[in-house]
Amino acid sequence: MSLITLGLNHKTAPLELRERLAFTPQTLPEALNSLVKVPGVTEAVILSTCNRTELYCALHEDKQAEDARYTVNDQSLVQWFSSFHGMDADNISTHLYHHEHKETIRHAMEVASGLDSMVLGEPQISGQMKQAYALATHEGTLGHILGKLFQNAFAVAKQVRTDTAIGSSPVSVAFAAASLAKQIFGELDDATVLLIGAGETIELAARHLQSQNIRQIIVANRSLERAQKLADEFDGDAISLQHIGDHLQRADIVIASTASPLPILGKGTVERALKKRKHEPIFIVDLAVPRDIEPEVGKLDDIYLYTVDDLQEVISENLENRQQAAEQAHEIIDDKVEHFLDWQRSLVAVDVISELRSTAIDFSDEVLRKAHKHLAAGQSPEDVLAFLAHTLTNKFLHQPSTELRKAGEDERHDLIQAARRLFIDKPADPKNK
Repeated sequence: MSLITLGLNHKTAPLELRERLAFTPQTLPEALNSLVKVPGVTEAVILSTCNRTELYCALHEDKQAEDARYTVNDQSLVQWFSSFHGMDADNISTHLYHHEHKETIRHAMEVASGLDSMVLGEPQISGQMKQAYALATHEGTLGHILGKLFQNAFAVAKQVRTDTAIGSSPVSVAFAAASLAKQIFGELDDATVLLIGAGETIELAARHLQSQNIRQIIVANRSLERAQKLADEFDGDAISLQHIGDHLQRADIVIASTASPLPILGKGTVERALKKRKHEPIFIVDLAVPRDIEPEVGKLDDIYLYTVDDLQEVISENLENRQQAAEQAHEIIDDKVEHFLDWQRSLVAVDVISELRSTAIDFSDEVLRKAHKHLAAGQSPEDVLAFLAHTLTNKFLHQPSTELRKAGEDERHDLIQAARRLFIDKPADPKNK
């Protein structure tokens, strides 16, 4: 059984196209059940995030023939993909990538490990893959092969994060800000953070800080309604920008990211807050361009002020660290891909062994029934045992003997050697090793 991946991501398709070809939680069950009805598809998992949409399929053995293989130019998976979203296949095919078998295995492991993500090493994708796996299991479209592949991918992702430093260094300004805060304060469960702004960067910073068990979050924004909406997500408080001075003394950490053309927080306001705090330090990160915090604030004692440029230096260094970790991760994946291929190749032997055992049991049952009849007819046990041994031997050896004679005629020395290894050569005695 072969494997295939068909998909698009942030590298191959613009946001507008990714949005149109994404599957919603409501449409995914229908899509999965429709996908396994495509001729030749026996198992299916669909991974759909803001940055990628991918179809993982296991194909029936009959589809491994060259004239039946799926490519991004035929009328099979691409046609299904485009039709499901009401689009023309010609308009999307140039944005799709296509992996087969070994490369599908490698790709799944790289995706789960964050090596194919927009932010190298980001951990969220592994959770998203687990959700896709769970849904396919629920819908009955996940079989033995894809199930094993995804389980291996999750195990590889865990090993990569454990054995490499790919996830230890922040590579987004929001993550960098939260990580620096922890470096300065240690544990953050007693800290209060003031977030100035309510956009995507501030929301991401809030999520990173919440994961560090921050005690309290205060959101300040020009729109109090928008501030309240974000604050509600984190059980925090909302204030308007003009009331920052009234609450600044509560903040151990300040992170600002607005679109204001002028500074929002000045030196005088910060000085007054420090006096009320009895000069307890404040860690301030200004992620805005142009800046939200007056540069003079950084000259105050007990203030740790970082700008977006300061963080970029940290991020650049950390990206280099992640690149080095990614090289280690690829070595791990190379090894695990071969392990998966070995397992899949072993399935052929498992099927043969199962059929061989079934045939042997059928032979045994048939001869045993005849032996019981001979005993019931009054034949001596010695004669029946001789009949049983002779008949079983003949039945087991008849077809192999016939095929081996033919192999000799056809000069199939490989079959003759295989028979010798299977039935004649004795295994090595472990005591003599």
